[in-house]
Amino acid sequence: MKFAKRMNNFGEGVFARLAAMKNAKISAGEEIIDLSIGAPNIPPPAHVMKILSEEALKPQNYVYAITDTKELLNEASDWYRRRYGVEINPATEVCSLWGSQEGLSHIALTIIDDDDLTLVPDPCYPVFADGAKLAGSEIYFMPQLREHDYIIQLEKIPRDVAERAKFMVVSYPNNPTTAVAPADFYERLIFFAKRHDIIVLHDNAYSELIFDGSRGLSFLSFKGAKDVGVEFNSLSKTYGIAGARVGFCLGNKEVVRHVKLLKSNIDYGLFLPIQKAAIAALRSPQEVIDKTREEYILRRDALIDGLSAAGWQIDKPKATMFVWAPVPKNFGTSEEFVKTLLEKSNVLVTPGNAFGASGEGFVRMALVQTVDTMKKVAAQVKQTIQL
Repeated sequence: MKFAKRMNNFGEGVFARLAAMKNAKISAGEEIIDLSIGAPNIPPPAHVMKILSEEALKPQNYVYAITDTKELLNEASDWYRRRYGVEINPATEVCSLWGSQEGLSHIALTIIDDDDLTLVPDPCYPVFADGAKLAGSEIYFMPQLREHDYIIQLEKIPRDVAERAKFMVVSYPNNPTTAVAPADFYERLIFFAKRHDIIVLHDNAYSELIFDGSRGLSFLSFKGAKDVGVEFNSLSKTYGIAGARVGFCLGNKEVVRHVKLLKSNIDYGLFLPIQKAAIAALRSPQEVIDKTREEYILRRDALIDGLSAAGWQIDKPKATMFVWAPVPKNFGTSEEFVKTLLEKSNVLVTPGNAFGASGEGFVRMALVQTVDTMKKVAAQVKQTIQL
């Protein structure tokens, strides 16, 4: 058997390696606290689950959806108008995704030809680069460094690189660094993209998980954004329906049209009961989101305050459901520290280098356990970092 050369770009995923390490410990009868994967454990609002259950019992909903229903597209457009003050044409400027990750893995296929160049943050969620690689793209990594508050320094991208680039991926609030971009960054981003004729994808999955009184922005709310690109948004973290896989591509009508065209050739649209549940979620009162945000703040504070008392100093994240923590001194690389934590504390986190070269020296912890469990994590880790 012979396989595609493109697969040489992909090794075993870090999460698969972590799972193997975790399962070995579990097989030995040990209890592991897993903070490695950002899988939300806050359930959807009761009325959303009720709608999904009721619609799943209707035989007529088991046909191919083929495309998005008008009701879903209208609701997504209304959501952007209510939440961000952005006008979206439901007929031409929005389509659904099987979760943002599906869109991130496919959109480059509509933009990139072999050997084109894509700009990708470093560190970043791995599919940002993987999707472009699948399309045959060369990758240029844009550093997100602590000394710049993890904000991409667009002016430091070499001019020849910018001129070659056809596509770029940007994401704030950021996974894994938890950074939040200021408004003037988006203005500079739009200017940069227009100057160099680059299509922008802004991933906005965490805009509702911004803490301590700040309010999330949309890339599309800035003048000229629709001229240069699109935004992906997701219901996974905001409304707790991660497993149902609902996201949206919104913005530039030509980009959206090409995404729709590709999707029409490779899938049949969201399961109709899921579309109904998504509509119900989008109509949820703001209090539902406030409650979710408050829970993540409690988890964040329980974990970081406990680790700080143990001597591990970590900045409290301003956003997202993650903590981006420097590896304590004398613990080696990020992967070595992860292995030490798992071995000594039975706590599993993700090494920063899983997100790119600039992630070395950090680990990412997901706030996917209860407040009491976060306190337990801090107590168990304390024993390790004081060894």
